[in-house]
Amino acid sequence: MKINRIAAYRVELPLVEGTYKWSGGKSVSVFDSTIFAVETDTGLIGFGEVCPLGPFYLPAYAEGVRTGLRELGPHLIGSHPRELSKLNYQMDAVLKGHSYVKSGIDIACWDILGKATGLPVCVLMGGRFGDRVRLYRAISQEQPDEMAKKVAGYRAAGYTCFQLKVGGNPDVDIERIHAVRAMLLPTDRLVADANTGWTQHEAMRVVRAVRDVDVYIEQPCLSYEECLAVRRHTDHPFVLDENVDGIDMLLRAKADLAMDVVNLKISKLGGLTKTKQVRDLCVSMGIAMTLEDSWGGDITTAAIAHLAHSTPEPFRFTSTDFNSYVTVSTANGAPQRDSGFMAASTLPGLGIEPKMNVLGARVVDISE
Repeated sequence: MKINRIAAYRVELPLVEGTYKWSGGKSVSVFDSTIFAVETDTGLIGFGEVCPLGPFYLPAYAEGVRTGLRELGPHLIGSHPRELSKLNYQMDAVLKGHSYVKSGIDIACWDILGKATGLPVCVLMGGRFGDRVRLYRAISQEQPDEMAKKVAGYRAAGYTCFQLKVGGNPDVDIERIHAVRAMLLPTDRLVADANTGWTQHEAMRVVRAVRDVDVYIEQPCLSYEECLAVRRHTDHPFVLDENVDGIDMLLRAKADLAMDVVNLKISKLGGLTKTKQVRDLCVSMGIAMTLEDSWGGDITTAAIAHLAHSTPEPFRFTSTDFNSYVTVSTANGAPQRDSGFMAASTLPGLGIEPKMNVLGARVVDISE
């Protein structure tokens, strides 16, 4: 089996709530997503998706996905899609960096491997642990009372884990954390995610002011060193995200006892193959994980579900269902939220079937 065509489609994903806001005044109302189709000489087609959180979050942007694919794709024609380690080695050899560009191809090749073997991706990635995957709900940055109201509504819908977007004015963020925690039960999880938005002294003020609140602190500052300094001055459970972009940083953070939970984003790490490597290392080192991606729709949500469902439950902190945040569905068969949980498909591959009428015309088309 060989790759004989790689195509990409551009799809706009408007948000159900209109806008999504986080630290530094950043916001998005419509996400620009790229759907990958990797075709083989046997007729099997695998699908993947990459959707950056705008150009101002991680070193990734939507048009960069498609531009990178135009550079990378011709080198992969004739390659074997089921030889995933070899394929990733080849991608790294012909395009240095740009992990997010490679992610969609890697996900699509896992989909092909599943279809070729008749097995779901989660089984191929290690096995299905448990019956369902716990979800968090990200709460866009608003005034404290508005955020508390949204949490109450989502809690009524079945969510028990919430990622509160902070990283703004420290005084307002302190109010946000207190207001939202007051809406929750003791068994509910609250994560205050600053997305690098605080300076070190601001982060120190916040963690001191919420010392008696049951809350996780996520990625308070821009640099790893600043986050580590805050970590060493608080007894709150600590989550790292943006700073951990590979195995080297994971090992450094583990050695420094810099976090209790790490956020693994599929496209940040370069696809399911490399995320699985980091995931398995986290399991062996006893580190819990949020398993997700930067953003996306149905296909990204399916990939997240398979990654999470193949992770032992004690290390599966939470995941998310991005397709419930947007108004456009791009595929049939994607996981759907059920009272704050989701499950990976039991069908071969990712278990999805793209809606080609929604995908529209190819914006990238590379073939023999």
